[in-house]
Amino acid sequence: MAESLTISGVVKENKVWKGVFAVSGIMTTLVIYGVLQEKIMRIPYGLNKEYFKYSLFLVFCNRLTTSSVSAIALLASKKALDPVAPVYKYCLISVSNILTTTCQYEALKYVSFPIQTLAKCAKMIPVMIWGTIIMQKRYKGFDYLLAFLVTLGCSIFILFPAGTDISPYNKGRENTVWGVSLMVGYLGFDGFTSTFQDKLFKGYNMEIHNQIFYTTLCSCVLSFAGLILQGHLLLAVDFVYHHKDCFFDIALLSTVATASQFFISYTIRTFGALTFAAIMTTRQLVSIMLSCVWFSHPLSWEQWIGAVVVFGSLYAKNLMRNRSEKVPQPAEESQQDEASIPLKENP
Repeated sequence: MAESLTISGVVKENKVWKGVFAVSGIMTTLVIYGVLQEKIMRIPYGLNKEYFKYSLFLVFCNRLTTSSVSAIALLASKKALDPVAPVYKYCLISVSNILTTTCQYEALKYVSFPIQTLAKCAKMIPVMIWGTIIMQKRYKGFDYLLAFLVTLGCSIFILFPAGTDISPYNKGRENTVWGVSLMVGYLGFDGFTSTFQDKLFKGYNMEIHNQIFYTTLCSCVLSFAGLILQGHLLLAVDFVYHHKDCFFDIALLSTVATASQFFISYTIRTFGALTFAAIMTTRQLVSIMLSCVWFSHPLSWEQWIGAVVVFGSLYAKNLMRNRSEKVPQPAEESQQDEASIPLKENP
């Protein structure tokens, strides 16, 4: 009896330490990522106050780092580097992911990081749309209600800015049609990416490192080709060569973006998507608060109401799903609920 209690205590203690490791890893890497992302795209460098304008170069650096690390992980674990699915399917995810990330970086030229981060919470709607089209999933009334409340909160946050937080790229009203359009593009492409990733995981039973390696490798090739065609590669290299602090920021951004992917994978594998969703909700809240303090973004009282509606709805979602897990569900229904939670943050 005493021995079983001791074993139980050790297992519980290990679980606690694993939880601390997962939460601290995700929070640290993604909060740093958010701050660096805003700094690179919105804060000028050097005595001449020059702005970094090459979003695709950031995508290339991030994906190059991630593909290199995932290849090392596959080789270290002695797993095959051969593709599990047809290469064009990896490329499809890659193209969608590049468009997602580019829209995300470009949007920061026109909307502040708090607005962008809160708008990401509305990704449930495109995920549900793509899930219905690609996976033929059916959703409950609660899912639609939750999506409506989150969208309402995001709309309030975007439509009622404090009025003094102006982007250096746009001397007029910050929330331009173009900025909002970029965020809509981000949400649409991101919803497709996560849904198609889920389809590949289930359809081919592939390892997560395998998918990360081939999608990021395709992204490296495509983003590099895009930089060449745009004529931005040498301009971006010249910029970081003359602004060493920008080079350091991009190197650190790529490092934390890569590390975050592996912390996310570890968390989902160890604790499940529900716990991961709760951590990500908290991370978004911390990122918004930190950005408001660090970059002096003022928030109107309407925006505070919008933030409360969004995060209150998301925490209510996690609470309801936690209760439903305690009640036995049919296998199909359980998989359907789990799939409606986005598995990964797109850095």
